[in-house]
Order: sequence, then C-alpha cells, then structure tokens
Amino acid sequence: LRLSLGGWGSLVNPTGVSACWRSGRLAVAHDGKKKIHVFGPGGSCLQQFGERGDAGNDIKYPLDVTVTSDGHVVVTDGGDCSVKAFDFEGRGVLAVREGFCLPWGLDATPDSEVILTDSEAGALYRLTADFRRGKLQKCQMIQSRLISPRGVAVSQTSGAIVVIEHLKAQGPNSSSTRVKIFSAEMDLVGQMDSFGLNLVFPSKIYTTAVAFDKEGRVVVTDICSQAVICLGKPEEFPIFNPLISHGLYYPVGLTYMANNSLAVLDSGDHSVKIFSS
Repeated sequence: LRLSLGGWGSLVNPTGVSACWRSGRLAVAHDGKKKIHVFGPGGSCLQQFGERGDAGNDIKYPLDVTVTSDGHVVVTDGGDCSVKAFDFEGRGVLAVREGFCLPWGLDATPDSEVILTDSEAGALYRLTADFRRGKLQKCQMIQSRLISPRGVAVSQTSGAIVVIEHLKAQGPNSSSTRVKIFSAEMDLVGQMDSFGLNLVFPSKIYTTAVAFDKEGRVVVTDICSQAVICLGKPEEFPIFNPLISHGLYYPVGLTYMANNSLAVLDSGDHSVKIFSS
C-alpha cells in the first residue's frame, strides 16, 4: 500500500475514478459539494468542480468518470441522464443528452472516444466528439439487450470491451453480476456470472468495477470478499488471481495509472487507495 487520497470529509460516497496517463492526475466522482476532485500524482487536490445545479457545468449526481487522452474529464450524470465533458480547469465543454435513459459507466479509448453503458436501456454506446471545440460528432449504439450494464472498460491494446451486468433474481439477497467480454468488433468473446464464478472460485463474487491492465487482462473489484481479482485475458477467461485481498472495505472503482500502479476507489471509507504493482 503506497498512498491513500481523500478520506471521509473530502470525498463523500465516491462512485467513479479514472487516471490520466499523460499527467498522472486522478479524477474522482463523488457526492460532495463539488462533484469532481482532481488529484495530482503525489496526492494533493489540484481542482474541484461540478456543483449541483442547472447551469451548463453543474453536475447533479455523477455515476462514473473517465479521462480522455486529450485531457478531458467526462462524467455520466444520473441526475439529468446526460454525459458531460470538462477540461481540467472544470470548464464545461459539452453536454450530451442523446435520449439516454440512465447513462452509468464509461471509459475512454486511446483515441479519446468514450464507451458508455446505459443501465436502464440495457445498451452500450460509442460516443465520438471533438471535446476541444465542444462538438458531438457521433453517438452510436454498439450493443443492446444487456441487463442493467454498469461498469465498463476498454483495453488500450486490443480494443476489447468488458461490461458488468447486474442481474435481478428472485429473493431478497439473490441479485448477482455477470462479466461480459466483447472483441473490438463487438463479438462476444466470453462471459461469466456469479454462479459460474462460484463453481470455479471459492466464494460468491459481486463485481462493481472493472479495468484492463497493460497486458490486456481483466481485473475486477469484488465487494463480497473486499478484494481486487484478476480474471485473466479474454482468451483465457476466467482464471482466478486475487491481486489485493487486504485493506479494502467496499471497492467500487478501479483504474490503472501510467506507472502500472492500481488506484482503487473505496466507498467504505471514502478514499482512493493506490497500490504499487
């Protein structure tokens, strides 16, 4: 364990985290007065923006955040069902309300496109924009018939996309999750639900966040075992390799940084924990 950022008071019920590979900055979405905090590589808070309100750069309820390679912070706002983009100073550059029902998770591709889930519509979108000019170029549905998709990640090497679905089942405690992997061409490569994982692994897994590491392996958070687990590359999916099994309470976010350390967003004690590789 190397560093813990934020903590109760500065971060309130955090929901998303994303690293900027070029600058080493971390953007965190949470439910405090200003919804987005940007931390420097050393842990200092460089910028806070996005108050609740109705103005262009206000954010009502952020569900996730990603940072594009051209240096823009993109947020899904569950409060008004939109996707909003900002520069690092907190200036709003674009708001997209393309008929979304409930935009939730998002991740940026190497060429600054944004892949996002719409949890209520059961769909996956690819959003292309010129963020510097604040112009939306295309918003295309690339996958439908998903079940409450939330967390999503794009492999920076292969372009593969992994999505977490939240499955509703009968009974009070029987909801579960399913991890689905698509190739860059959107062919289904592999999938594994909590039940299937339970056959392979010792414990029930309930996944909230997902990321790809530099080698293209799928890494997920598990709130049942309070752990971060590597499920392997799409072609070997799933293997079971716990990466972090101590020091987490309720891990809800995950992002790899340029130096290959792993930032985990812990909603249990309202902090970002950075683990060296």
